This record gives sequence, C-alpha cells and structure tokens, in this order.
Amino acid sequence: MRYHAPSREAVDPAVFDRMPLTAWREYAELLDGAEWPSIEIINRHLAESAAHRFVAQTPDLLADGLHYEQRIAERGGIATREGNWHDLLNALVWLRYPALKQLLNRRQMAEIARMGPKLRSRAQYAMTHFDEGGVIVEMHDPALLALWDAHDWHGLFWRHRQAWLDGSIRLELFGHALLEHALSPDKLLVGKALVFAPAGDAGPASARCVEAMASGRLLHDPLELRPLPLSGIPGWHADNADEAFHRNTVCYQPRRAGREYPPVFP
Repeated sequence: MRYHAPSREAVDPAVFDRMPLTAWREYAELLDGAEWPSIEIINRHLAESAAHRFVAQTPDLLADGLHYEQRIAERGGIATREGNWHDLLNALVWLRYPALKQLLNRRQMAEIARMGPKLRSRAQYAMTHFDEGGVIVEMHDPALLALWDAHDWHGLFWRHRQAWLDGSIRLELFGHALLEHALSPDKLLVGKALVFAPAGDAGPASARCVEAMASGRLLHDPLELRPLPLSGIPGWHADNADEAFHRNTVCYQPRRAGREYPPVFP
C-alpha cells in the first residue's frame, strides 16, 4: 500500500526530536515551521556555487516534456512540488549530499541514453532504491557483519545494542523516502544499505561512496543493497528498548534461501 504522509499540521512535533529526523535539525526552519517553505526559501540554503536550483513543479514546467533527470542534467532544475513532504525531504538530501545526488543524476542519464526513456536497467533500479531508501554504513567489527549477513536481528540489535551507540557502527541516512516515513512515529523503517570498512582519515563513508560510484564499483544491481531494519537501532523506535521487539517485529525478515551479500567496500 502506498504511503501517505500526514499533513503538516498533523505531524507530531516529537518526531523531529527523534532519529532519524533529529539528525537534520540544521534544516529545522524548513521542517517544522508553521507554514510550508517556498521554493525560494529552500534555494537560500544552497551553496552559492551550486550548479542546480529547485524549481516549482507546475504544469508549465512539465510542458517542456523533459524527463525529471534530464531537466536536472540539462537545465539544472530540480522539479519540486510545493507543499509536499516527499519533495521537501528530497531537497534536504540535495542540500546535504549534493555530490552524491549529482553523481546519481549523471549515472541515471547514462542509463537513459543506453536503455531509452521507457525501459529500466538493473542499475537504474539499484540507484532508485538507494535514492529513496539508501543508508551508508561504516562497520568496524566483522563479527557484526556476520550477524547482519545471517539476518540475526536479535544479535545485531539487542545482544550488540551498544555497538550502535559507541561508534562501532556509523550510519548516514541518504534516502528521502525514509525521512518521509519517519514522520509517522509508528512506521517501521527498513533501509537499503551500502557497507564500507573503516578507513581512518579518509573522511565520511558518504565521500567514499561518491568515489566508489564514480569509479563504477557499485550500484549496478539492486542485490548490492542490504536490507537494514533501522527501527531496531536504539532511539529509532519507541518499542525497541524491549527485547521482545527484537524477536517478533515484522520488519525483521529472515534471510531468503540463496541470498548472498557483497563484501564491504574498502
């Protein structure tokens, strides 16, 4: 069933003080003000050097006949519906991760040129899944990865609960659909994760994700993405402080027979 976000006035303000939305508090003006921010106000948050701008998605705009990705690539215009949570949260991800968003656009354009506008490749599905539900994870302990591989959710989220708090696992949320779902506090969130090994002073995993994608090393197939039940992380769901949550919640799915995951990216 398609998710319908609550209206702006119906959103419980408490969701903005809980993960994952609390991690985006630098955009509080856009998120929890009394009124929807205009496209002009969103654009004020862009860097002066930004090559792209948000543009209102109106019938006049769509009359140009351009594909969404094509309009970004050729005109620098990110079509954005006003008064729409999904598009506002997509804008926030553009503000925080412009290099990654621009790279996804270039990769999508290359696939459109190869496949045509009506067909979609495995790479396009992978990029779309990541754009909507992507999570970038840096994991320091291989034993935790083994639990993840086995879908031992009780072990990963309960027996090793501290690992999510002490930096053994670091996470950057990229998918704007996950942020939209987080507007409903009872929603169980499951991300599509890419996993990176720790790399000392190499910078955040998101920067290494850009490098790996630019060099053609990832996001060619949806099977590269690991499911990650984000609602199991401490502080991400009100019920997960109870061990029973980690034994029977529906977002914890067993591993499918024959399902294999790629190794972590260096």
